[in-house]
Amino acid sequence: MIHPSKNPPPSPARTSGQTTAGDKPPAPRQETDKTLDLAGDTAAPSELLTTNQGVGVSDDQNSLKSHMRGPTLLEDILMREKITHFDHERIPERVVHARGAAAHGVFEVYESQQRLTMAAPFQDPAVKTPVFVRFSTVAGSRGSTDTPRDVRGFAVKFYTPDGIWDLVGNNMPVFFIQDANKFPDLIHAVKPEPHNEIPQAQSAHDTFWDFVSLTPESAHMLMWLMSDRAIPRSFATMEGFGVHTFRLVNAEGMSRLVKFHWKPVKGVCSLVWEEAQLISGKDPDFNRRDLYESIERGDYPEYELGFQVVEETDEHKFGFDLLDATKIIPEELVPVIKVGKLTLNRNPDNFFAETEQVAFHTGHVIPGIDFTNDPLLQGRLFSYIDTQLRRVGPNFHELPINRSLRPVDNNQRDGFARTIINKGKVSYFPNSLGGGCPMHSPTAAAFRSVQPKEASGPKVRERSPSFADHFSQATQFWNSMSDWEKDHIAAAFAFELNQVVDEPVRARTMNEILVNIHRDLANMVSRATGIVVAPVGTPDDPTPSAPTPAGPLNRDAASLKSPALSMDKPPPSIAGRKVAILLADGANADEVEAAIAALVEAALVPETIGPTAGSVQAAGKAIKVNRAAANAPSVVYDAVVVPGGVAGRLATMTLAQRFLHEAYRHGKPIAVAEDARGLLQAAQVPADAEGLATGNGAALVSRLVEHLRRHRFPRRVPALEPS
Repeated sequence: MIHPSKNPPPSPARTSGQTTAGDKPPAPRQETDKTLDLAGDTAAPSELLTTNQGVGVSDDQNSLKSHMRGPTLLEDILMREKITHFDHERIPERVVHARGAAAHGVFEVYESQQRLTMAAPFQDPAVKTPVFVRFSTVAGSRGSTDTPRDVRGFAVKFYTPDGIWDLVGNNMPVFFIQDANKFPDLIHAVKPEPHNEIPQAQSAHDTFWDFVSLTPESAHMLMWLMSDRAIPRSFATMEGFGVHTFRLVNAEGMSRLVKFHWKPVKGVCSLVWEEAQLISGKDPDFNRRDLYESIERGDYPEYELGFQVVEETDEHKFGFDLLDATKIIPEELVPVIKVGKLTLNRNPDNFFAETEQVAFHTGHVIPGIDFTNDPLLQGRLFSYIDTQLRRVGPNFHELPINRSLRPVDNNQRDGFARTIINKGKVSYFPNSLGGGCPMHSPTAAAFRSVQPKEASGPKVRERSPSFADHFSQATQFWNSMSDWEKDHIAAAFAFELNQVVDEPVRARTMNEILVNIHRDLANMVSRATGIVVAPVGTPDDPTPSAPTPAGPLNRDAASLKSPALSMDKPPPSIAGRKVAILLADGANADEVEAAIAALVEAALVPETIGPTAGSVQAAGKAIKVNRAAANAPSVVYDAVVVPGGVAGRLATMTLAQRFLHEAYRHGKPIAVAEDARGLLQAAQVPADAEGLATGNGAALVSRLVEHLRRHRFPRRVPALEPS
């Protein structure tokens, strides 16, 4: 059912944080068909307070009592309604992906893909398909932090003319397990341990590593999880993947296999681990705040959707099974064809009604998309609908955020929170009393499953032998990393395993997982953990690994590489990066104003930081301070500038010294005026540090911007160095 369209209310004013020097007015509200659809369910505050029944309320601050100091009366229906609703205003949080943030947007195809698929979003470049995208962490509760080492969910709801399509993926293209039957075990292992509910949103504990050390199919996913991919700089700088192999089906019924990729226009950029840990304490809402504020200022996150298409006849040519969710198709073997762009351009009006109540399901597909026999995907087709029934009830599809733009008409009735009033006495098919309606039609443009190839055999609980190679792609991932990425991966394994108490679990992870991935990795982790690597050829050394199927990818795991896996490349854009300008009394006002203007010109977001809120004095001129130093940790900025005239005062400020030292440790660009060189020594920043610019005026800011185009300088501090 489509509600009458109304003009949507204006976008809410920005409320989080202070206005920064580089801020623009809030971006205009972006309207789509879905925006207009939601407008009928959107309400702005009115002047008169009422009950839920529309009755006016004269006093909302005092309960009804028998006398002024007497007991509250049971007949106080106003208090009862208010408190009863409050007691029931939470729904069960998601078992996984509980903590999330979301935004509205549009998808536009570059050119028609009708040769490949009849799916509505891929037909007409002139059509903008409304979308709602939710990003999330996996392991933590709804109240956990944004920046743990974890997988990130990347779920996209397309509101198409043919109904809802949910592309429910992650920021990593593979998963820990091959069969959905193991999913409860995986999540039980990674969640807080049940005897003490510790630790929150972390995999660094015994039960997780006990499980994965006994589950070699997890090896490839562990490499992604221990890489910096698990700590993205922002939602706008992380990739997304459909994970599974799906099918594209065209109007003639021809099917092709496909993997879906979301490529961020700003490139793939991450935090470093120490920085991510500090952010968890300083700003646990770091990623969701960044998403909200970037959209409000018009810096819209953008992603290109890519297809990896494989003809049905080529399904078995790779030496690994395309139905195995622990495998990728290397981009060097099958290029990613970019077919369209997703732009997130509007924040939700209400977090609960939209972000929390949105219900995704891998089984929500439209004509032109179909499934494969991937055993992990097959289990998800059951699990997601079951989850939504528990969270928001059998009529979750009627909630405004989940509602299809195409009118819904079927014989499903009743249930909790039913909102549609179905007229007539017929709710079954076939019928004659309702004229046979609603009826199915063999000729309608509807979802149809692809006719499967004929196959027969006994019912079995077995894994296909084509799923047997667990280490080749994990080795490929390691081989594809730069030196600093390898350091970070080894440091991540070391951090995790140093949190594991059980010695057999530590030893098994080392000698049955890491050694099989790469002995260099095992040796690096051994040096940082003290876990002994079994010598080659001893009974404790399991190499060589399980038999490897023949094929072009797996001919020799030791030589496998895929350059597309490495993040050691400059980002295409630095728009929206935050730059701190450290101030104190005596600052050179002209230099500060010029720096702010230059940073804004480069599409960056400068913020001035002073000893206190308010302003600092510069030769009789006040310079506005956006944030006080005590409330402005270095970890929420991407670079730092120290202008002229402030070094003397900052050199005695512990917060300023810590700010610069942390920026140095985390590889961030630093720019200091000539008269501030002494401050570097106080902050323990080497004068010859890579990514450090010194000088004055426009040239100083220009060098900072060029350094930002590198994102970071990760070789400054060894990842395995004790913090």
